Parts: sequence; structure tokens; C-alpha cells
Amino acid sequence: MRRFAWQTVVAIALSFTACDNREVEVVPADIAEPAASDTIEVVLPFERRTLSASDIILAKEFLYDKYTLEDTYPYQDTVRSFKWDIIRQCLAFVENIQLEPRHWAVLQNYKNMYGEAPVVANYVRNEFDRVSDTLGVERYQSVPLYLPADTVTPVRYGRDGSLVYLQGKTGGYCRLVPVTVESEWLAPERYVRELPDTTYFSHVIFVDRGDQNIATLERKEKGEWLVRSMNPATTGRHNPPYGHDTPLGMFVIQQKKPKMVFLKDGSQATGGYAPYASRFTNGAYIHGVPVNVPRTAMIEYSWSLGTTPRSHMCVRNATSHAKFIYDWAPTFNSLVVVIE
Repeated sequence: MRRFAWQTVVAIALSFTACDNREVEVVPADIAEPAASDTIEVVLPFERRTLSASDIILAKEFLYDKYTLEDTYPYQDTVRSFKWDIIRQCLAFVENIQLEPRHWAVLQNYKNMYGEAPVVANYVRNEFDRVSDTLGVERYQSVPLYLPADTVTPVRYGRDGSLVYLQGKTGGYCRLVPVTVESEWLAPERYVRELPDTTYFSHVIFVDRGDQNIATLERKEKGEWLVRSMNPATTGRHNPPYGHDTPLGMFVIQQKKPKMVFLKDGSQATGGYAPYASRFTNGAYIHGVPVNVPRTAMIEYSWSLGTTPRSHMCVRNATSHAKFIYDWAPTFNSLVVVIE
């Protein structure tokens, strides 16, 4: 099985919509074209050529066109942008992992619903006083991952919502390869949700927690993706004991709630609700502007969108944009990619 370099995409990320008669704007490429070569590449009819970032064509055909941001736009005394070079690399990766039929699955343990994961062999306590592995993934809501030769003590945790290849099953465990790790692990079957053989990921949502924006893209055909929206967003802020960063990585939209009720910090009292919520990992949702009690009516927009991280882990949007994503992105067939 050929592996694809998702680590390269993440490393680069860390270092740094629609009517038929509407004019289509092609997003300019930020990556240099490859140098001319005298070598002619021959692709046999039965071979499927993998794509690179330079193969990905983006065109703007908005399905949602409110609060639309430009490719590059001012923010206070600096400039922010949509990182199309990184997005192209990620989309090439998404296409390449789907070149051949795969048995897809998702790691799940929302609110420890399938049982608290055992403690890993080497663990630390983070600023939230929670057990986590040495890579910073918390035990809470995560899935234990074991080495194939040792199912006594897990070595690391897999985040809820992570996409994996299912390689097979043995003795109550699933043999799986997380797409962003590329090595085989074992996980107890109860934590692994298998996806239908017809699963294809053609809807991808990019959340940039560095520049606080969000873009939705939909595959048209091989190598061609349509930009459906470009909007301001607000991500999670690291603020113990209650606020978490929105985690970097690739996740599957697993659940939707028309109103996601949340509690007041440190209390069991209802704090309010977030409209049109699409959950992708742990308690992280893409949702509209939160409504705090005693108010009940929805709020369309907030001045804080697109400014600085301030949520507990979620990705806040204009409420109408959250509803667009809620309606547009099919559950278990859509990916959320968090970059910065």
C-alpha cells in the first residue's frame, strides 16, 4: 500500500458558492509550476497517477456569499489570508488516499461514551490536570492505540473523529492505520465505527486557527475543487481549566445538532445554546453565534468573528454560515481540516 506524506502538509501548515450564470473565478496558484523537463512521463492505462499540489485547480463558485472575505485582507496592523498553497496540498492528499478502494473507519469516544481509555505507558498531566500522551492528546474522549505485538498497555491515544484505514480485525481489536500517522495500530472494536464501502470524501472544510477564517470546498472532478464559501471564524482559545485550542489535524464530521446546549463553566446549569452545530472531534463543533441564557432568539453575527481565538474549542461562524455547513456537508462523508 502506498503511503502519502500528510506529515509534510501538517509541517508546512504549522510553519506558517452559486448560480449557473455566475462568473467563475479561478483561485491563483501560489505554488510555482514545476520546471520544464526533457523526460516524458508515461502513465499506463491501468495506473492511477497521484496528484501534487500544483495539479489542484480551485475555482470560486459560491453557494454561500454573505460576509465573504478576499483571498488576502487587512486585519488591524497586519494582513491575513486564505492559505491556498496549504489547502491545495491537503486536497491533493485527500484525493490520493482515495485513489484505491479502502475500508474507512472513524475513531469515536465522545464524552467517553465507549469507556474511558486505559492509561498509556508513558503519560503526562497537562495544564488541565488531565492525563495525556507525550504527543499532547488527552486520555479523555480518546481511543487507546496499541502496538500490534502488545495489547496490554496502550502507547498513545487517537483523537475522537480521526479518519483511519481499517486493515482487519483480530481478537476483539481492529487493525488500523490513521491517515495522518501512517503506521499500523490496534484499537478495541468498540471505539471504531466502520463506514460504508461507498464512502467518498468530496466535501472538505478548512479552518485556519492562525488567521481565523474558514473555507468550504467541494470536489467537482479529479483535481478540480469548487470554493463554496470564504468566511471569518473564531476558534478555541487555550484557557485552562475550561478553554482548549481547536486541535490541528484532519477529522470527520460525525454528528449534527440544530441546537447544541452548553453549560456554564464549572456548573451543571445551562449556559445557552449554539445553533446549527456540526461536531468533528471531542466537543468541538462548527456552529453559529452562541446564545446565552436568558436570551432564546438566534443571533446572526458577532463582531468577534475573525478576530482572535475565544471559544472553548469550537469554531464559531455567522449563524447563517453555520446553517449552510449544517445543510451542505453530509455526516460521515465530510472532512474538517484544521491548519494554522
